Amino acid sequence: MNVLVLNCGISSARFSVIHSATGHEYVSGLAQRLGTAQATLEWKIDGQRRSRDLPGADHDSALRTVVNLLEELRLDGDLAAVGHRVVHGGTLFSGSIPVTPEVVAKLTECIPLAPLHNPPNLLGIKVAQELFPGLPQVVVFDTAFHQTMPPRAYLYAVPYEWFERHEVRRYGFHGTSHRYVSEQAVRQLGLDPSDHAIVTAHLGNGCSLAAVRDGKSMDTTMGLTPLDGVVMGTRSGNIDPSIIAHMKKALNCTAEEVMDVLNKRSGLLGVSGLSNDMRTLQEAAEQGHERAALAIDKFCYSVAKAAAGMIVSMGRVDALVFTGGIGENQVEVRARVIDLLAFAGFALDPHANEFHGRALNGRITRTTSPMAAVIATNEELAIAMDTARIVGGGQSVTA
Repeated sequence: MNVLVLNCGISSARFSVIHSATGHEYVSGLAQRLGTAQATLEWKIDGQRRSRDLPGADHDSALRTVVNLLEELRLDGDLAAVGHRVVHGGTLFSGSIPVTPEVVAKLTECIPLAPLHNPPNLLGIKVAQELFPGLPQVVVFDTAFHQTMPPRAYLYAVPYEWFERHEVRRYGFHGTSHRYVSEQAVRQLGLDPSDHAIVTAHLGNGCSLAAVRDGKSMDTTMGLTPLDGVVMGTRSGNIDPSIIAHMKKALNCTAEEVMDVLNKRSGLLGVSGLSNDMRTLQEAAEQGHERAALAIDKFCYSVAKAAAGMIVSMGRVDALVFTGGIGENQVEVRARVIDLLAFAGFALDPHANEFHGRALNGRITRTTSPMAAVIATNEELAIAMDTARIVGGGQSVTA
């Protein structure tokens, strides 16, 4: 089954056409800088990268251009369904589900929880329904996988009425990635499908860790929003909430302006003052840039500290799995994190780590050590698989 996967962000729209059974990706692309004169559409097919200028294009016109492209490539006629990534499903959804008017209404109710992300997600659904009126549509949520967390993990220590009346709780994100990678870890690392404890570390520009016990999320680092948790590319991660009030006074600005800094000018970028890209920071650190080195040190420390916390939530650990752009590609970052977890018995195999564990089914620690591994994530394939399962008659889950 060929599935069109759509991921509409704040100023971008990603797309891909994937065969849900084989995982073959026919085409993938990104419409970016939407709403500006510099808007472009870039795509990759048969290993070749191509692009097209879309000056002034918004989400609607960009998606129409994507459909035209699929027609040019003769891929539109083979589509069986459309799968949509939706960032926030709140407590209303604990699994992927077909798009219906009732689902769209519930997604609209979730907008206050993700005011920047859910509106473009909903727009993508609306446009896709118009452009592909005969195709079934499915939504796959970032938050759904974490709906299995127990109250001790998802509740904040704030007045309980905030949770009851205003849905203030930890939701977690990157759920599609954590679910996919943990399932792959069970298969690739030979773990017991019904009795396993895995820490998954999705490390990219956005980062989160999750504790996965027997296929279920027991805890995660992101919270009400994706700002919470470990240090990220431009996001601060965990901070003292009083910092917001303190900096509001110090800078004579609004709370919203402080939040904007915490989301867009903090993390690796904020500490280094140089970049949010780990590759750039490593090159700078090697040349003596002290704040670049400090940013990397802070990042690795926050990841290791969070990983230790995830182990606590499960009582044991069978594997620590690195994934995402940084997790899959940055040898030195993995080495530092493993070194910081030496107290828990982790011991790096430098040779395996240098080759990203490819010779050992992903494993990068010694055989006498708890397992740590590198497993590539594929959120688009996971969305395509969910979509195909549901369209093919598989059961979807809602709270």
